Amino acid sequence: MTDTPHVHVVRGTPDDDELAALVAGLVATARADEASHEGEHPAAWTDRRRTVRPTPAPTPGPTTWRWSLHP
Repeated sequence: MTDTPHVHVVRGTPDDDELAALVAGLVATARADEASHEGEHPAAWTDRRRTVRPTPAPTPGPTTWRWSLHP
């Protein structure tokens, strides 16, 4: 670990309560950003489930080749 502070007060003299409120706000914002990225879904084209053949196989017929690659 380094001794370099991550927050630097430029003006004024905040007391301990004000600094604690500032740090709590920064931590809450960082946690909210992390949580918002966790629920993201990947793009549909990367979903490998679409490459699996459907449960009922296509029935033989003149247009079966057209639907053989469709999910």
